[in-house]
Amino acid sequence: MSDALTLTAAVDRLADRFRSMPQSRLRGAVPGHPSRAAAALALARGLAATALRLEGEPARELPDAGDFAVGDQLAVAGHDLAAATADPRVLAEAVAEVVALGDLVA
Repeated sequence: MSDALTLTAAVDRLADRFRSMPQSRLRGAVPGHPSRAAAALALARGLAATALRLEGEPARELPDAGDFAVGDQLAVAGHDLAAATADPRVLAEAVAEVVALGDLVA
């Protein structure tokens, strides 16, 4: 499986977990973040920022669209990054971040 496909598969699995979480779980605190939703938003923002930088676009912050949107935001940001680069180091780092978040919010 290519590095980009590995990233999109990992981010899709995690995004689906967030999409199916009840509000009480999304709002539950995890180490380093006030909530699971905040942790997902932070990762989505990081993935999006990396994609923008690699595409030569100006930096801009992914907006907070609410707890129930973080799954979609995570998926879009991950797919954007996978489309922005073929660099295996960048993609492997992104996969590691996605897996780490999955472990954190389990």
